[in-house]
Amino acid sequence: MTSLETIVELAPRLRRREVSPLELTRDCLDRIEKLNPALNAFITVNTESALAEARAAEDEIARGDWRGPLHGIPVALKDLIDAAGTRTTAGSALYENRVPTEDAEVVGRLRRAGAVILGKNNLHEFAYGGSSLVSFFGDVHNPRDGAHIAGGSSGGSAAAVAAGLCYAAIGTDTAGSIREPAALCGCVGLKPTYGRVSARGVIPLSWSLDHVGPLAASVGDAAVVLQAVAGYDPLDVCSADVPVGDYSSALREGTKNLRIGIPRPYFYDDLQDEVRAAVDAALAVIGTLVAEVHDLQLDIPADRTVQAAESHAYHAENVARTPELYQAETVRRIRSGEKISAAEYIQRRQELDWERRRARDFFAEVDLLVTPTTPIAAPRIAELKQDPAALRPAELTLLRNTRPFNVWGLPAISVPCGFTKGGLPVGLQIAGPHWREDLVLRLAYAYERAVSLTAK
Repeated sequence: MTSLETIVELAPRLRRREVSPLELTRDCLDRIEKLNPALNAFITVNTESALAEARAAEDEIARGDWRGPLHGIPVALKDLIDAAGTRTTAGSALYENRVPTEDAEVVGRLRRAGAVILGKNNLHEFAYGGSSLVSFFGDVHNPRDGAHIAGGSSGGSAAAVAAGLCYAAIGTDTAGSIREPAALCGCVGLKPTYGRVSARGVIPLSWSLDHVGPLAASVGDAAVVLQAVAGYDPLDVCSADVPVGDYSSALREGTKNLRIGIPRPYFYDDLQDEVRAAVDAALAVIGTLVAEVHDLQLDIPADRTVQAAESHAYHAENVARTPELYQAETVRRIRSGEKISAAEYIQRRQELDWERRRARDFFAEVDLLVTPTTPIAAPRIAELKQDPAALRPAELTLLRNTRPFNVWGLPAISVPCGFTKGGLPVGLQIAGPHWREDLVLRLAYAYERAVSLTAK
């Protein structure tokens, strides 16, 4: 067994008992012990419980009680997702010793699928940023080059997947916090449609914009994880009762009939030269996989009132009582929402609903949209630390292309599409209509496969 094997490759081998969950789990724990001191991707490692879960999975599979492709697969959780009996810190001293008694809905679904929970990933404190340089537990480092950021806020999750410390992770995405670190670290990150995956038991940043989804080493693996965690949760008011398709089967349906939209204004503006070159090369490949490619223009929502107001509402009491338990930069960001009136919030929240309705029109003449995930590659940590005033502008640049899809609530994925000359990954973003994760995954898989075959 090597860290290069995917969930899709391992699942049938696990079922045939050619490889054991205990072997996979021990291998991941060994890599965590070796690599995590430099990466700082994990806050908490559940060594004993993970080994116990792996033994239980092994026994179940031996009895013929195979639960599916995640059975016995070691995965990790962003550390703002509740897991019963395991501390959930949100990267903050405020919750340093917080131990929930119930699993988040997404964790319960992973457990029912037979996944082994390795532990909790580091993140940007309370998910309020795109660098993972603001955490009570220290900076997350990019596994491709430790001098660079891993992105955020799911930086530890992306770093862990890209470094082979786990086979997949669950992250959250409010403005790009799954897709942006996936792009910077060189793995796959999928933000499903708003309401597709339950957020119950997940510490919120902004209820109206938070999405929960997988980070994985391949598109096929992302489909497997999404299959396990997607679906209606009647106890989550933001969850939608929409049928869940067979995402893995959808990968094989082909792309020759798809029409692709390229929204060049805004999304393709001011790209780093090496990012532009990688994305242009990816578009050339995609052009051979689909029926049509069209340039188009989208009006981009820029208002951030809803996120600022909702973040402040969640944190206001604790920030007033114990601001010293937060990182100073997080307090500054939280307080940016303190003067927003109820009337302004209501108006902006209604506008967000209209934006989501308007987004349906994007797909009148195209099936999918394709953009760079980030306009730039991962910045150097030292440069952002040297000038703290540069941190937020850099994060806003990194999240520029991902944020609109949170407002629209559309499913979007980031897939690796090349590297800079310095070896830093570049990501390609593919987005589709509401509830059409199958389409998004289908093109992402076709592109991934085409590039893989070319490389061989």
